[in-house]
Amino acid sequence: MVKIERNQTRPVRIGSITIGDNNPIAVQSMTATKTQDVEATVALVKLMQDAGADVVRIAVDSKKDAEALAEIRKQSTANLSVDLQENYRLVTLVAPHVDKVRYNPGHLYHHETDKPWQEKVQLIADTCREHDCAIRVGVNCGSVDPAKKEKYDTSDSITPMLESALEHCAFLDSIDFVRYCVSLKDSDPAKVVEVNQRFAEARPDIPLHLGVTEAGMPPEGIIKTRIAFEQLVGRGIGDTVRVSLTLPNARKGEEIEAGRQIVDDIYAGRVRSVVTFDPNALNIISCPSCSRVENEAFVDLAAQVKEMTAYAKDHAITIAVMGCRVNGPGETDDADLGLWCGPKVVNLKKGEQALGAFPYDEILPKLKSELDKLIATKS
Repeated sequence: MVKIERNQTRPVRIGSITIGDNNPIAVQSMTATKTQDVEATVALVKLMQDAGADVVRIAVDSKKDAEALAEIRKQSTANLSVDLQENYRLVTLVAPHVDKVRYNPGHLYHHETDKPWQEKVQLIADTCREHDCAIRVGVNCGSVDPAKKEKYDTSDSITPMLESALEHCAFLDSIDFVRYCVSLKDSDPAKVVEVNQRFAEARPDIPLHLGVTEAGMPPEGIIKTRIAFEQLVGRGIGDTVRVSLTLPNARKGEEIEAGRQIVDDIYAGRVRSVVTFDPNALNIISCPSCSRVENEAFVDLAAQVKEMTAYAKDHAITIAVMGCRVNGPGETDDADLGLWCGPKVVNLKKGEQALGAFPYDEILPKLKSELDKLIATKS
């Protein structure tokens, strides 16, 4: 066994488990069913729980979702976390039924735009304190606070994320709410390593949730995640993890299995970072699917994109396949080609440029045409 000196982070209780303070690294996942489909969501929570999930996250985007969550809570013994999305006020409806609330600083600007973010976070913290909930401050590369992004060169995507996270931590501390952890996620493993290392240097006391967002399909998605986790967990950074894979619901337990395997391998010295992610090869990123996915055909489409683009494997091109309106627009901007999947059409993008919206059964030839143009240009 490898002796790893973990950061002495403070303890944060999430239902029946505690992260930080040298407790075992917890493994999490997230449901991909429609939250209002209570039966299917409860079944998926149980599948993940049976696979060994310590915490299961559920997205809530409306009052009806919140009502469904109350029923899900009655039917599940899992430690439940909730993803607030843009409507921060939903915290008052969901906090009584969960063990942790995750909010994204970059999403606090969608509602009540004239209200300071501090006032919104105060409501979240006060509600969580009242209902015995922990908080995760979840910063994502594709939805960073716009005011932070404007301060830095467009080539620097890490500093705005870091500054946003540290600012929110300082505010939570100032109102005496310390039962929180932080996540800083990107689809690039190298950026995940850098931003988390920098955060851990600045705030070694705060537990970190690790993950590579939109890691994609296995095995590539597992490899990308392994690279990041080996560099961070091996240095004592990280208290809870998630492996985000694009998988059908019946296989979602594989996220838990992959997370546990990676952590076990690191502690046993079975590291594989010599097999690094090749920056000069085709890179397909795709979100792990969740209840926000507006058409379940997205999962099949991601697999079809992987198969169709195999001929471009030796070209340094990034293709992003995203399944929802929340992360789709922003997190396809940095890709060479992006597919943002809606209920009936797929929005095709070249960087930030919109190229049109096409039915699911027509998008692959359109994507191939643009990919061929891009290969010809790069050549």
